[in-house]
Amino acid sequence: MRDNNQILHPPFSARIWSVWFRHFRVYSKNLLSNGMPPFLEPLIFLAGIGIGMERYVAEMNGIPYLTFLATGLPLTAAMYTAAFECSYGTFIRLEYEKIYDGMLAAPLLVEDILVGEIVWAGTKGFFFSFAVILVMAVFGIVPLFAVVITPFIGFLTGILFASLSMLITTFVASINHFNFYFTGFLSPMFFFSGVVFPIENLPEPIRYLAEALPLTHGVRMVRQMVIFGYSPILLWDLFFMIVFTSIVAVFGVGRLKTRLVS
Repeated sequence: MRDNNQILHPPFSARIWSVWFRHFRVYSKNLLSNGMPPFLEPLIFLAGIGIGMERYVAEMNGIPYLTFLATGLPLTAAMYTAAFECSYGTFIRLEYEKIYDGMLAAPLLVEDILVGEIVWAGTKGFFFSFAVILVMAVFGIVPLFAVVITPFIGFLTGILFASLSMLITTFVASINHFNFYFTGFLSPMFFFSGVVFPIENLPEPIRYLAEALPLTHGVRMVRQMVIFGYSPILLWDLFFMIVFTSIVAVFGVGRLKTRLVS
């Protein structure tokens, strides 16, 4: 016999899908304008910095500097697009558009809405890391099989920064406060996570700090797998990303659930 909860609520996968599909439909209505920044910014950075610096820095860590940059930039696309989705996007849906109020009128639980948000942001990380690395592979900057590996690490990166951004959102009282998060945390992380230069040669205290930054591990996974092959450090990077994501997701969903219900 089915209980009342099963009758009122569809299966978990159907509930997550409904949230994901709602965000997909809204986002794809203006796909060109929405997708242009996360797609073009890494390519512009590669062209502006990579081509310019290549005349002075031929190699970095034993590989051409363009290739060094190209194996890190797709992850920054995943990071920024997931962070925007679950910080500004979540806050606007929560405080201004009251989208969640409407969703809760449907047979959805608060956890369904928030998990659906995170999965949607991870999907954007998958798509934009794929789009960026595909262009780089077409121009011969990275090996073609990077197109297979990078999107899955982009998905993990998207999930990670979506969870972290959701946790940050729970502490934000005004939408302007996100400036501290983006300028004070994400932008420095871009420069100290091995995207632009290797962290191995940094002063020791900063090197330890770089190892604690979540973007470092995604960037190193892509570069190691695409260029150098298997290394035991990949297991540490994967372990760090999974544990970090699990912890911030639990706290983020819990705190945002409290705020949403209250």
